[in-house]
Amino acid sequence: MEIKSVMDASFLQYGKVLDGYDFSELIGKMESVSLPKDVVYVPSVPELEEGRAFIELQTMFFGGLPIQIGYCIGYNSLLNAVEYHRSSEINIAATDLSVLVGDQRDICLDSGNYSFDSKNIKAFSVKKGQAFEFYATTLHFAPCGEGFKAVVVLPRGTNTPLEAKTEISTEDKLLYAKNKWLIGHGDWAPKNNAYQGIIGGNVEI
Repeated sequence: MEIKSVMDASFLQYGKVLDGYDFSELIGKMESVSLPKDVVYVPSVPELEEGRAFIELQTMFFGGLPIQIGYCIGYNSLLNAVEYHRSSEINIAATDLSVLVGDQRDICLDSGNYSFDSKNIKAFSVKKGQAFEFYATTLHFAPCGEGFKAVVVLPRGTNTPLEAKTEISTEDKLLYAKNKWLIGHGDWAPKNNAYQGIIGGNVEI
């Protein structure tokens, strides 16, 4: 699979690289975070929610909405699933890493069943220190890399457990956590109690 830079114009379909913000303090704090053997995601980390970056992102980028700053770290080379939110997401690369992305508009619905063909996935590389926005319509999941660290910024409560779930619309079957709709690949979904709907190979980089 071709891996383009996040600076490439083709990334603009999925998001944009941020400028004007100083994330050096956040990246510095990630230096002391120990890497697990797999992938670990923590939605909210108090130490990351202290300082200028938190205030600026909450006040300006998210327009005053309460936010959370956490991280996703570990070792990963597979797509496994795609997720989307009803909001943008910011990722800040604390190491070099890559991201696998798709477009929500490529999700198909047939007879009440959702599917997404993994042939529509694109890959982008991100250098340490770069920060970017995923649009709400961008499908994504855990970054890829051998010992990657990414700071993740979202509206507060996103990706935390659901307190209750009542299916009203067809899309509700994809609701996996708060503000998180997810479609899993057959290699991953059964083990994680997730909706299985990715067709094609489990993309690996």
